Amino acid sequence: MKYNLFFLLFAIHVCASAQTNNSAFNSNDLSLQWEVVENNYKGKREFLSAFTLTNGSKQQFSSKGWSIYFNFPRIINAASVTGNVRIEHINGDFYKLSPETDFKPLLPRQSVRINFIAGAWGVSISDAPAGIYIVWDNAPEKGFVLNNYVVKPSTQHKQFQRYAGDKMEVITPQKVYEQNKSITDIAAADLTKVFPTPASYVEANGIFILDHSVSILTTNFPVEKEYLASELKNLLGKEENNSNAVGSKAIELKKNDLQGEAYQLSIAPDKISIAAGTAAGIFYGIQSLKTAMPANAFKRVQTAINIPAMEVIDSPRFIHRAFMLDVARNFHSKQQIFKLLDLMALYKLNVFHFHFSDDEGWRLQIPGLPELTQIGAKRGHTLKDEAFLHPSFGSGPDVASFGSGFYSKQDFMDILKYANERHIKVIPEIETPGHARAAVASMTARYHRLIKEGKKVEAEEYLLYDAADTSKYKSVQGWYKNIMNVALPSTYTFLEKVVDEIVLMYKETGAPLQTIHFGGDEVPGGVWEGSPVVQQLIKTNSSVNNINDLWYYFFGNVNKLLQKKGLYLYGWEEIAMRKTMLDAKPVYIPNPQFVNQNFQVDVWNNVIGWGAEDLPYQLANAGYKVILSPVTNMYFDMAYQKVFEEPGYYWGGYLDVDKPFNFIPFDYFKNSTEDINGNKVTPIFFANKERLTDYGKQNIPGIQGLLWSETIKSPQQMEYMILPKLLALAERAWAKDPDWATEKDSSKAAALYNKAWSQFVNVAGKRELPRLDYYAGGFMYRIPTAGAIINKGIVAVNTQFPGLQIRYTTNGTEPNFNSSLYTLPINTKGLIKIKLFTAGGRGGRTIEINNR
Repeated sequence: MKYNLFFLLFAIHVCASAQTNNSAFNSNDLSLQWEVVENNYKGKREFLSAFTLTNGSKQQFSSKGWSIYFNFPRIINAASVTGNVRIEHINGDFYKLSPETDFKPLLPRQSVRINFIAGAWGVSISDAPAGIYIVWDNAPEKGFVLNNYVVKPSTQHKQFQRYAGDKMEVITPQKVYEQNKSITDIAAADLTKVFPTPASYVEANGIFILDHSVSILTTNFPVEKEYLASELKNLLGKEENNSNAVGSKAIELKKNDLQGEAYQLSIAPDKISIAAGTAAGIFYGIQSLKTAMPANAFKRVQTAINIPAMEVIDSPRFIHRAFMLDVARNFHSKQQIFKLLDLMALYKLNVFHFHFSDDEGWRLQIPGLPELTQIGAKRGHTLKDEAFLHPSFGSGPDVASFGSGFYSKQDFMDILKYANERHIKVIPEIETPGHARAAVASMTARYHRLIKEGKKVEAEEYLLYDAADTSKYKSVQGWYKNIMNVALPSTYTFLEKVVDEIVLMYKETGAPLQTIHFGGDEVPGGVWEGSPVVQQLIKTNSSVNNINDLWYYFFGNVNKLLQKKGLYLYGWEEIAMRKTMLDAKPVYIPNPQFVNQNFQVDVWNNVIGWGAEDLPYQLANAGYKVILSPVTNMYFDMAYQKVFEEPGYYWGGYLDVDKPFNFIPFDYFKNSTEDINGNKVTPIFFANKERLTDYGKQNIPGIQGLLWSETIKSPQQMEYMILPKLLALAERAWAKDPDWATEKDSSKAAALYNKAWSQFVNVAGKRELPRLDYYAGGFMYRIPTAGAIINKGIVAVNTQFPGLQIRYTTNGTEPNFNSSLYTLPINTKGLIKIKLFTAGGRGGRTIEINNR
């Protein structure tokens, strides 16, 4: 009896051990599916979605001893979770799913469905949970990626309509066709051969043959000569002729009295002349010469390149033509930055806004503060942020992922040098006081390291967080403990240290530095309220009477810090705003305190329907220097279309290439026709909004395109989101104010716009996108989807960019570059699959249309 009891107890022990010793279970035998069930669930602005977890192995999957971690850009209602599991929010977009005590083991081939409700809505592939991995309790330091994870595409209206008032419809081939039908196909010979559109352009007779016999002549611009020689070597395979012999063909770089970035380009059959008053002007003349070349000149080394004769006199509309890249959310390599700078230079953008720090990463090595990159530049499986940061945006459990990486001091100086050679100013951004979790965690880890070493004074020198702070808050991205404490003197010691090191890097490189961007956006309510050091500051500092005053206290101090270094303060719009009350309700107004302090601000919030549509004009009229960075037209991370498969966010609207193109910097009310919900808006909608005054126009030095990297996980995805939108940004930043923007008669303005739009998309499709297939190694720009309609049994197809090839199949197979080329409407019945291709054979996304 005792013998049987022993074996019974042993068997129970073995079974129990099997339940907890799960590390032998192959995670590749687990599959997970996620789907949107319904948006606007039960009439609320939240949505129901579901995981389906399936055991694909031949052994059972345990009821305990494991947890699944994932990133998800929505706040989950923990009480709504079904399936006998719980989902816990850790921080930011990081979640943990683990079994409850009544979770049953999954037998082979068995599944469990886990429903849960989350805030807002889920419409596209970018809303799906990402970076999913499993951790076994008996090996808690190691995560195993669930490779068998799929997202089920949404197809039903209830899965796409965000809320009851959402009229933004899913884009169909028919809608795309309607969008494209006003485009006229223009012969390549009739297109302007320089891009962005120059102020004055006249074609002449003849061609200049660029070959090895051509020499470069200059006495005033040796650096630009060297740059041009390098470019010609890439094109022709060898150095230009340096003989300077009489009668030889030449490209002459000469000085004249043009100011700023203006230049004159003259191309004749026997000579090319680029004249300008400055090196920058000469540089932009060289870029125009490059765009005057045939697109295929960059495909391979050429023996000769034919360039049409022309006369160009040109200058930019805006002095600040910027592009912002976020490298904090997800990292982008130094080589990819070089490639982006080459792209910017080609299209005459001259400011690179370098967003290197945020909650999810700190990417710049700062001598003397090694934790910033040892900890703040790495993401992997952890719950403590002590050795590195936990995963965000699907970066997964392994430190070696797109979520990790940083630029060494030398890397950054290489970037500065590369940009400076291309007449691009680099403006670094230190996100403060919010969006600072990477810095806060890094300096907290430094503090603990030095405390263990008995170095209390040194430990507290750069501390950013008050350990006694009991404040309850959560940022819009779900973060807590991500705000610098602005009452701590050590916060300013830290910022000055970082600024000093950045200034030294610029000095060592010889690159210009006039400003540093200090962020200033999205600090949540409730922050600092429970901090003893904040309460002490309020008691002892007469300029700080309440929590709101801390904002002005902080940026006043930062402003003084920068002024001491000979720099001016740059930030997001919030640094120029003041909170006050109107009719017993909180409102924000331009802050009169800093108007005369030479603040420059990026204004992003002009979302039509949110109430702050006129904010850029308010601030410019008040006297702040405003860089127009509107989400509705210039946030390149916004998805191109409302289609489930189209990547990118859409909280600020959908943003195809027409949005930056049709932006009217000084009066964007004029052609804003739709609000964030898809409702039509008319000029009456803006009747009570503040319009830009002539004084305000003087305070807008430029515009900026922006790419936030939450959804960008590879160079290919980065280029897909940037291009072709960046072409439209370049046109709007450089080219003069177009006729259609100033024409008061709406019908005439529409006709002028359609003509200009046709010219732009033809230039893009027939000259610039083919050039970008090869330029700087080639860019993976987005190829649009085709438009298609059925009319009386005939299928007509069009494209946003004339010059792209339309190919199709009628047998159900996927179109490829050898499929039928569309030249006439299709009369074949049945399912037709259509895809656009470049001349090199790269294809876009397939559309389907059923011709019954």
